[in-house]
Amino acid sequence: MNEMIIATKNPGKAKEFKIFFAKYRINAVSLLELSREIDDIDETGTTFEENAALKAKEISALLKRPVLADDSGLVIDALDGQPGVFSARYAGEPKDDQKNIDKVLRELQGVDPSKRTARFLCILAVAVPGERTIFKKGFCEGKIATSQAGHHGFGYDPIFIPDGYTTTMAQLSPDVKNQISHRSDAIIQLEDWVKQLQ
Repeated sequence: MNEMIIATKNPGKAKEFKIFFAKYRINAVSLLELSREIDDIDETGTTFEENAALKAKEISALLKRPVLADDSGLVIDALDGQPGVFSARYAGEPKDDQKNIDKVLRELQGVDPSKRTARFLCILAVAVPGERTIFKKGFCEGKIATSQAGHHGFGYDPIFIPDGYTTTMAQLSPDVKNQISHRSDAIIQLEDWVKQLQ
């Protein structure tokens, strides 16, 4: 395998995967780099696995090439796993990071710090034509802060304090964040599979 389509139009995410696959002489190509426009795939699944698989399989069938897709989000124990698969649109349409953060902080008002445990979760799905879809799962455990802080990152980073740290993900340098992130953890899990292709 010398090419992997990355099912994203996010340049930052694409760059992360390009760096990873380059080590194995696999050219990672994002949807932004294709000569044809790929419409967004409706994420109608009820789990991260279903949504990642939907994107990977549909685009792989369309292009007849290997495709990697990811689905990720924030799981908060005190909110029974919410926002979960609805992380990006937790406060409704259109997507708005600040409104999502405000909603989480509102819903956790008065919740004891010891009960504010949460984790970022990332599922990677790799669809290769004619083969079984591969899944890899990454986590970043932590807790939800009582107020937001920091300007790095995106999404819920300003209210998520990773285990072992006293600051939010958005206050960490991008290098540190990338080392401990759920996506980084999932990519490490993917490494064993990629090595088998060599």
